[in-house]
Amino acid sequence: MNAVERRILKEVAGLHEVPHGAYNIRKNGEGIGRVSTANIEIRPKEDKPGIDVIVKPGTKGESVHIPVIITETGVEDLVYNTFYVGEGADVLIVAGCGIHNPGARRSQHDGIHNFVIRRGARVRYVEKHYGEGDGAGSRVLNPKTVVEIEEDGYAEFELVQIRGVDSTKRRTEAVLHKNAHLIITERLLTHGSQHAESEMLVELSGENSAAQIISRSVAQEDSTQVFYPRLAGFAKCRGHVQCDAIIMDRAVVRAIPEIAAHHADARLVHEAAIGKIAGEQIIKLMSLGLTEKEAEETILQGFLK
Repeated sequence: MNAVERRILKEVAGLHEVPHGAYNIRKNGEGIGRVSTANIEIRPKEDKPGIDVIVKPGTKGESVHIPVIITETGVEDLVYNTFYVGEGADVLIVAGCGIHNPGARRSQHDGIHNFVIRRGARVRYVEKHYGEGDGAGSRVLNPKTVVEIEEDGYAEFELVQIRGVDSTKRRTEAVLHKNAHLIITERLLTHGSQHAESEMLVELSGENSAAQIISRSVAQEDSTQVFYPRLAGFAKCRGHVQCDAIIMDRAVVRAIPEIAAHHADARLVHEAAIGKIAGEQIIKLMSLGLTEKEAEETILQGFLK
């Protein structure tokens, strides 16, 4: 891989080289590397672009990396990935897409990911998006994630947009069965004239299911953001939605959390806060020797962790 491709891999997947274990690397709309293991099989779909990832029941301590790289202008990539995580498994799945657009045309990646998490399985899923490039062409990323968690299943989803993405429309849907748990942490940074939309719907359909949605964002310059996280409880369950945003310059942020109880024992809570960086925080860090810009960046990095 060249320097640009290596840099993108590091940003979106934390990789400095080809990973150990199961992986599938996609570049400019084509697969360029794929490895399965004894417990994790990756196979291409027969009817459309994308892969099926099959994790055997009981698999422990293994990981799957499926990064996407776009390094050309004018690429429009659509991929469908399905993850079948077997009963009692415990795995890490690292996805993400980085776009380096050097030209004048739009480069876009739309990823549609479906997760079936079987009984008692545990999944940690990390998806990072990143954009760069000196060309005038836009960098567009539109992920859709659909999740079903069976009885006693557990999942943590970390959804991150680092910077450089001109437009994104994120859709996340989940259904939780009995005793299933889901934590979604979303972190977004927009700047310039970028626009980001995030829509989530988590249905707590099983008894004693639980979900937490945490959204943290920073909107700079003339960028705009819209968040619409929703929780719906259809049984005895617990759910919490929290949206926090830092707004700067001339940016616009809308947060519209919604909770809907369809059962008397559904306990659902939502909260949202939008505000600017407190001046005393800047002053305190400047007193320790940081410039105003360094102090601001330190605060933003801590907020988005």
